[in-house]
Amino acid sequence: MTGENVGQPTVSTRLDGRAIAVAGGGLIGAAWAAVFAHHGATVVLWDPDRSARELAAGRFERAAAQLSEIRPPSPVGTFEISDDLETAVSGAELVQESAPESIPIKHELYGLIEDLVPAETIIASSTSALTWTDLSPGLRLPERFITAHPFNPPHLVPLVEVYGIEPAVVDRAVDLYRAADRAPVVLRKDATGHIANRLSSALWREAVHIVSEGIADVAAVDAALVNGPGLRWATIGAHMTYHLGGGERGLTGYLDHLGPSQERRWADLGSPTLDDETKELLVRGVDEAAAGRDVAALTAERDAALIQILRARR
Repeated sequence: MTGENVGQPTVSTRLDGRAIAVAGGGLIGAAWAAVFAHHGATVVLWDPDRSARELAAGRFERAAAQLSEIRPPSPVGTFEISDDLETAVSGAELVQESAPESIPIKHELYGLIEDLVPAETIIASSTSALTWTDLSPGLRLPERFITAHPFNPPHLVPLVEVYGIEPAVVDRAVDLYRAADRAPVVLRKDATGHIANRLSSALWREAVHIVSEGIADVAAVDAALVNGPGLRWATIGAHMTYHLGGGERGLTGYLDHLGPSQERRWADLGSPTLDDETKELLVRGVDEAAAGRDVAALTAERDAALIQILRARR
């Protein structure tokens, strides 16, 4: 498989004139549509629900405006919303499925799409909780199906986690996502939670343990992460961080010198349960840290910060 994993998206190519369909008009689908259109694709978004289609228009505009703060849009990108699936997928080289996280709903949708597109069309699922193995049964051409999990908010966070069984299809998809200024990484094995959600879950498990054991409160845990390892992780990954921590001998030096202390820390990590007491601690801590700001205000602050980080990375 030639699609190597990359830490930074490319910025030199666009999707000018290439046809992409988005099936599903929720937050993820509208964000995908904004990404593809911003980078020059001819995008048609479909959703069977009228209210979802109406909401998708506003979501698309907000995501497109934020993308424009990072990089000027391609002048040839177009976007439209359709109530007809056949119209949406006609001529598309990629159908980005962003339907609800329901296996029966997705299976039914794949059957409809396969009836309407040629064999070379890639069908990609934006699933976060389901795996390729969950979703592929029933497909007539499973080799052209991939999972392509974006990280929320997908129009700002460039990660796309890709898995499929046909290397040529995976490589084509990786090229498309790179042309949309995404940072695709390829899984070698199908896995629940892909990569990033597994890492996030592991970190949050210990964050919950620290709070539940009274080591620190929610605000302190988040401050330690944002002002410490979070800064490094925005530039290099976990393995490379430890490689640099080993001095001139790199990771070999770290493992020889500090490997035993790392194992002691691993042994002391917790496995908390989300019982009523722990949930109360977490919710109270988040409410205190939010200091009266609602979810919309916090989301806006997060997005503004992400835009600044992305600008700095460029």
